[in-house]
Amino acid sequence: MTRTIQRASTLVAFVLGCGQPAAPAKPAPEPLPAGAEHHHPAAMVHRFDNAETWAKVFDDPARDAWQHPDDVVAALGLTASMTVADVGAGTGYFTVRLARAVPSGQVIATDIEPDMVRYLTERATREGLPNVRAVLSTGDDPRLAPGSVDRVLVVDVWHHISDRARYAKGLAAALRPGGQVAIVDFTSAATHGPPRKHRLPPETIIADLKAAGLDAQVSPTQLPDQFIVVGTRP
Repeated sequence: MTRTIQRASTLVAFVLGCGQPAAPAKPAPEPLPAGAEHHHPAAMVHRFDNAETWAKVFDDPARDAWQHPDDVVAALGLTASMTVADVGAGTGYFTVRLARAVPSGQVIATDIEPDMVRYLTERATREGLPNVRAVLSTGDDPRLAPGSVDRVLVVDVWHHISDRARYAKGLAAALRPGGQVAIVDFTSAATHGPPRKHRLPPETIIADLKAAGLDAQVSPTQLPDQFIVVGTRP
């Protein structure tokens, strides 16, 4: 897979900056190369390579009002010793919360941007979170070892992924028996988020996870602008 596809599958949510003047300038999307027809044509194309600048957007306290991070973390049903993957972790908005929820466990924070991985590593040290490990992933591979995690959290990211079927299989393989993937994304009526043509209905995400061998359904947890789809490994 080419570097362009990897960038096209960027696992950090561009949509967090929608409507916020603090967001940095948005570069033009890169076209998919020839031969990529099997990839999701409506996937959001963007890159995020200046972590300090994006941290002003991703970690803006105003985000809490619509993201409801405590409700999202509670929906995961974590115990203190679990291993959790924060896929597309960006600057660590959820990573630090997950790390505090699993004090005797581990958080694997993945991102395809090297500068985000650098920032995550430095943030974990700065905030005294030794149970955080940042991992450089790719656009088609979450880089999680098979059977290594209890939970996977994917927030504001699924609509960025080009080959969702392949990616879902990678996440499913990383789960331990009984483990879960939780995908948080935007409703069609959300006041935040990407343009409507890039939004995915929960039924589509459920189908992605079921095709990867997971039992999937919409979580009962209610969020202002989003839904959570949970896939469980039997």
